[in-house]
Amino acid sequence: MTTPQLEMFFDGDCPLCLREVKLLRKMDRGRERILFTDIAAADFNPAEHGRTFEDFMAVMTGRQADGQYITGVEVFRQAYAAVGLGSIVSLTRLPGVSQALDAAYKQFAARRLKLTGRCDGDVCATPPPERRTEDAAAA
Repeated sequence: MTTPQLEMFFDGDCPLCLREVKLLRKMDRGRERILFTDIAAADFNPAEHGRTFEDFMAVMTGRQADGQYITGVEVFRQAYAAVGLGSIVSLTRLPGVSQALDAAYKQFAARRLKLTGRCDGDVCATPPPERRTEDAAAA
């Protein structure tokens, strides 16, 4: 097994996120350059990363091979570079393009739960995995 270039933390309860992960896995072709970590999994412990579940839900988070955490569009840039699209990724760093992508991502991240159909009226909250497990056991 190779050492991943990037650990990408994703919300496994998010249909859009799952499509992105599926695409990246396909593009990776089994080379395991990206380690995908599902923050919605019952065994995921955000405290092991010095963060809360809400921190991970608020913004796309990744961890580079050197242990440094990155967030937002930069995670996507590094993921797509890891699967061989570095030349296209470099275009996303151009002045103007970079700022526009960052602004668009912030808008998307703020509305992600609503856009993926995970709100009840105006309430958009996703309990942490351990809470969902407790809720399911109590039902």
